Parts: sequence; C-alpha cells; structure tokens
Amino acid sequence: MTKNFDVCVIGAGPGGYVAAIRSAQLGLKTVIIERENLGGVCLNVGCIPSKAMITAAHFLHRLEHQASDMGIEISGKPKLNMKKLVSWKQSVCDKMSGGVAQLLKGNQVEIISGEAEFKDAKTLSVVGKNVNDLIQAKHFIIATGSRPIEIPGFKIDEKEVLSSTGALALDEVPKKLVVIGGGYIGLEISSYLQKLGSEVTILEAMPALLQGVADAECVQVVARKLKKSGVQVHLGAKAKSYKASGKTYEVTYELNGKSEKIKADKILLTVGRKPNSDQMGLRKIGLKIDDKGFIETNAQRKTNLSHIFAIGDIAGQPMLAHKASHEGVMVAEIISGQNRAYDAKTVPAVIFVDPEIASAGWMEEEAKAHGHKELKIGKFPFGANGRAVSMMESEGFVKMIADAETHVLLGVHIVGPEASNLISEAALAIEMGARLEDLALTIHPHPTLGETMMEAAEATLGHAIHVIQRPLSGARKSPAGSSASASRVH
Repeated sequence: MTKNFDVCVIGAGPGGYVAAIRSAQLGLKTVIIERENLGGVCLNVGCIPSKAMITAAHFLHRLEHQASDMGIEISGKPKLNMKKLVSWKQSVCDKMSGGVAQLLKGNQVEIISGEAEFKDAKTLSVVGKNVNDLIQAKHFIIATGSRPIEIPGFKIDEKEVLSSTGALALDEVPKKLVVIGGGYIGLEISSYLQKLGSEVTILEAMPALLQGVADAECVQVVARKLKKSGVQVHLGAKAKSYKASGKTYEVTYELNGKSEKIKADKILLTVGRKPNSDQMGLRKIGLKIDDKGFIETNAQRKTNLSHIFAIGDIAGQPMLAHKASHEGVMVAEIISGQNRAYDAKTVPAVIFVDPEIASAGWMEEEAKAHGHKELKIGKFPFGANGRAVSMMESEGFVKMIADAETHVLLGVHIVGPEASNLISEAALAIEMGARLEDLALTIHPHPTLGETMMEAAEATLGHAIHVIQRPLSGARKSPAGSSASASRVH
C-alpha cells in the first residue's frame, strides 16, 4: 500500500516524536515510523531508565549510610530485590513511552511500526510484523539516533559484555564489574551499581576521566568521591581482550606498557556511540555523510537533498536528547514556512554521577579560544549553602566564567546536589547575554540550592557574602577585590 504525507518522520526518539507532534500541530499530515519502542533509546534504555536506577541506588545509599545520622533508626540492613527494582524501572519507562503514544495519537500523527529503507529520495519502504507499505512524503525528517561503539575483542552480547542497555536490565547485581570507558555513560552506571553493591573497576584509556567533556575541577570532586566509595580507576588503561575463567571472566588490559589482568562477573563497554547512518540506504539516495558518520546538514538541519532533514544524534554533536528535541520543533516549523535556524549559544549538559555535574557555556580554555583573553572566574561552595548542608549533600561548588571587561557570563559549571536542575538558570542567562550583575542582583529564595547561583555571581565579582574573600591587587571592576580561592582575574 502506498501512503502520502506532508511529513514523514523516521525514528520516534526525543527528536523524532517531538518533530512529529509539532508538525501535526502546524496542520501538516504527519506519519512517524519506529522499528522498536516509542521514545527511542532515551525513554526505554537510556536517559529515563538510568535515572530511575540512579535514584533507587542513591535512596538505598542514604538509607544505609545517612539515615542513622538523622536519627532514623532501621532494624537490620535494607535488602535489595534487584528483579523488583528492574520491574519498577520498566514501569517508569512504560509509562513514559505510553505517554508518547497518547501524545502522537492525540495530535493525529499516524504511527507505523516497522523497518524503514529509502527506495529513492522520495519513497520509503516500511516492513514490519503487519506492515508492508510504501511511504511518499513532501518532507522527510531522519531522527534514527545512534548505537554503542564496539572495540576489538569485546563484542556486545548483553550477557558477558554489556552495553548500557544490558546494564540497566540486570537480574542481579554483579559482584565484580569491569567498566571499559570512563565517559559519562560508564561513570553513571558505575556509580549506581557500586551503590547497589558491585565492586567496580574502571579502565579509561585517556589520562583523565571525562577529559574535554566536563570542567576539570568539577571532575576532581567526582573522582575523589569514586575513590572514597571504593571504585578503582585505572587511567591510561587500554582493554585488549577477555576470556572465560570458570564462572567469571578475565579481562586483559595494557597499563604503562605492561599487560595486566583483572577478573569480573560482568564487563560493561561504554566507549561512546556512533550514528546509525549506515542504515536505511542513506548513501544510496545520495545523502552526504561525513567521515564520522554524521549526516551533513546546514543551520536549518537540511541535508544536501533539500526536502530531507536530519536531527538528533545522527546530525552531529552534542549527542543529547534535549538538543534533538529542540531541533525537532525547529525543523517542523521550518517545513511549515517559518523562518528559523539553529543558533543556540549553549546546549547545557548533565552527568548524573555522584555528585552531579552540569555545565552550560564554555570552559576556561574554550572562552580564551573564542577571543576572551581576560576572564573573571569565581566559585561558591555548596558547603556554605544552608539547604545543601541540611540535605547532607554539601560537596562541590558552582563555578562561573565571565569576560573580565564586560562581565558577560560565558560559562557555568556545577558539581553538587541537584546540579541538573540548577543549570537551566545558567543556560537562560547565557542565551540572554546576561552579566554577572544580572544574577547577583536577582533575589533568589532562601533557603534553596538556587541561592548558590546568585552567590557564585557575587563571588566572581569579588564580594561574596557567605565566603571570606581576601582582597587582591589588580582586580578589575571588582569593588571588593577578589579571592585566590573564590575569584580570580587572568
């Protein structure tokens, strides 16, 4: 059967389903095609399930280690029922995926379940359990996402070698876990499994965790917490192979030029993700794809075939769900005739480790590379925030980077409690071109974690109230001077 639409969206992840809904809202006859689950990787085997497991692990950890300090006495040690935890996690995913289905249907988007492949630039073949259709559309939006990268010697089978998908569906907590890759996915899963009782070892090929991904000072806080919790981290370690050794596995890796071995019950491979551009016959129809596998697009996310758009992971970095959703709305509006282009100043990023890391804007080196030679940089610690102390989560700080002359905010980096929620204020401030004074003079409610944003701005200006700042000579446009520990100009 041949069906005709104004817009055909391929992939129902956070980019695709948003694009489909917005297209339908704008009066365009819209279809969305998904081969697996509505909501894509994010809602089913990524963002949402991992946060559910992290929440549960954090809750158990607080129950075991902090409840007694608060005067809450528990008889015996809390017991973990892993199967029940995974079942609860799945119920969260199912609820979210079901919500996506309701939204699509409520907006009159046709949903087709099946595998899509381009027959030509304007015709799509969709084959599924009960489907064998040809789809023709005036516009196509490719939102087919990405998948985990494999390395030689470690083929993902979700039994011995796990991807994040398998690590979020374990029937029992592995006694010993070896994690290959100390990026944000590896660290998030390592953190939650360690809290549930795993003995975790991380093998990271780079000389530092999250190198180039997050502010180095923020990463130091997390690295200290990992060490304190018993997680072993080997930097500069390159995994080579593994073999069965009884009921466990022996992983061989290279460290400082020497071959080392370590035993594990499970191996988690998290060395990154690659775009799914080798599927659906994209090259066959003439779409341009770069050497990293991303579909080439312009600022409107148009490909070299002007009626085909690409959004989300398959369209380039950063590979983040919220960036995909933003692009989905934008592309739908462009197709409807609106004059829009991708011009975001910043895409905030969050790493759900312990404590959380969140960032918006540039790191110090990036700010300098973009022509801001002199910077004002300040920090405000959560240890000086009443709400954080009352939560027993006072590790970390808010760090701000601004132009020394204009005080325009260039970057905010947070490590600490609820960093994921605090960073939105920073993203808005950067998008607005706000100055430090805009944040410092905005009254923030007390007692809240949000006050740290105001106080970090004050610290960067050199006149924080709740930390002692030692006056330094040479501080520019800083009425109260600056402090070597809380604020500096360079």
